[in-house]
Amino acid sequence: MSETSMTMLHIPFSKDLAALLGNQTQATEKARELIILGLYQEDHISGGKAAELLGLTRRGFVALLVRKGLDYFRLTEDEWAEEVATVKAWNARYA
Repeated sequence: MSETSMTMLHIPFSKDLAALLGNQTQATEKARELIILGLYQEDHISGGKAAELLGLTRRGFVALLVRKGLDYFRLTEDEWAEEVATVKAWNARYA
């Protein structure tokens, strides 16, 4: 990203919280990652956009989600049942 497309945010942290995040560079990267993951989890951005913002491939993004214990596929029980029914119907038709 070019500097002209960047916005700086100044967010105050307690010393205890700042210490958990590491040095300033580590804290900046950790905060950025957590913000992007939060936006993804809240459906404000797609997985592709999150991967792009984090400088990761789609596979790298999925691997990050796995390491963080976050879901890539976020389906409700009804949506999952619909997906299963679709696959079963497809298999019955073309198998």
